[in-house]
Amino acid sequence: MALHMIKLCVGCDTVEELAAWRRAHRADGEASVMRTRQTPKRAAELVDGGSLYWVFKGVILARQPILAVTTVGEGVTARCEVTLDHDLIRVAPTPRRAFQGWRYLPLSDAPTDLPTAGDEAIPPDLARKLREVGAW
Repeated sequence: MALHMIKLCVGCDTVEELAAWRRAHRADGEASVMRTRQTPKRAAELVDGGSLYWVFKGVILARQPILAVTTVGEGVTARCEVTLDHDLIRVAPTPRRAFQGWRYLPLSDAPTDLPTAGDEAIPPDLARKLREVGAW
């Protein structure tokens, strides 16, 4: 059964900024990798259909499917690399309090993907307003 991960996006205020930063800091064909200190004990569940959900300024706005979770190094210098799909998928804006590091996110708590109209996604502000008035 799939399990998700959630992490604060530090240094980027929008999904577009994160996408631009990722494009600028990786070579063509190179995988997107999120590095962290602790390797998840439930890594097999994360790779089995899980995603990394990104929190921007207290709101979950996007996710990236998790492709692999690997530990690099040994002992005190060991680190974890979470390999992510290149595509950032917008999700229904969902408030989330600040936390440190990453956390597991159960399927039941994961926000739904935003529908897209052709190649353009619904703007996050519009989606948030529609949810506030109960129209979505």
